[in-house]
Amino acid sequence: MRRKTAAGIIGWTVVLISSLVMLVPFLTTLFNSLKTYKEYTAVPPKWIPETFQWSNYSEVLKLGNFGAYTMNSFIVALLSVAGALLSCSLVGYAFARLRFPLKNALFVMVLGTMMIPPVVIIIPHFIIFNELNLLDTLTPLWVIEWLAQPFGIFLMRQAFMNIPKEYEESAKMEGCNPFQIYWRVCMPMALPTLATLAIFTFMGKWNEILAPVIYLTTNEKYTLPIGILSLGGQWFGNEQYMVAAALLSLLPILAVFLFAEKYFVQNHVSSGIK
Repeated sequence: MRRKTAAGIIGWTVVLISSLVMLVPFLTTLFNSLKTYKEYTAVPPKWIPETFQWSNYSEVLKLGNFGAYTMNSFIVALLSVAGALLSCSLVGYAFARLRFPLKNALFVMVLGTMMIPPVVIIIPHFIIFNELNLLDTLTPLWVIEWLAQPFGIFLMRQAFMNIPKEYEESAKMEGCNPFQIYWRVCMPMALPTLATLAIFTFMGKWNEILAPVIYLTTNEKYTLPIGILSLGGQWFGNEQYMVAAALLSLLPILAVFLFAEKYFVQNHVSSGIK
């Protein structure tokens, strides 16, 4: 009993210390966003400002095209999430449940593409989008996700393979075709995995910098990360505004995570019974 108690205390202590260590950078950023420029550039640094400058956040919203940047990021992120969930779930279901020639060989090839660095395919993508006259539009930033990315395929395939075959057999007895089984049976039972894929896709697209820098040239079409970077010169002498803008850009990610968190604790079997 004493050993269990001691192990519990040690475990909770490690968790508490780890949590505090991870909170330090966030709290430092929060305090920096609430400083005056003099406090922000003070040497040695002053960790907590004398007076919290909440007006820094309102100034961020007034300067530049912050609202347009945010809307562009939402468009790209939401379309990317929709495309990833639909395409990856369809392909993943095919690899998990359907029978067709060379299925395993094709899946190995899909997994092999995960080892290709994204930078390598930037130039071919640029040439393709240039030929399609899609440069300086938001389309290149989200249309790729509608073509089923390998990580999402792997994730959804594993989720569908973990669903008991009895559900599929029962659906067949009720007269469901493969697509109905996919949509009405497998998709509801794969909600935790779908939520995971949605969060990963949203975070990746929301924070993406390389692709927007390559494909976009018009300031009004910038997404939020490169939009904030482009305002660096406008905020010269008030760099604390950039810190405030960076924190504001984190709010949508936090909202998406909190919304999808409840699906992480759902069990596949309990979802099917429900």
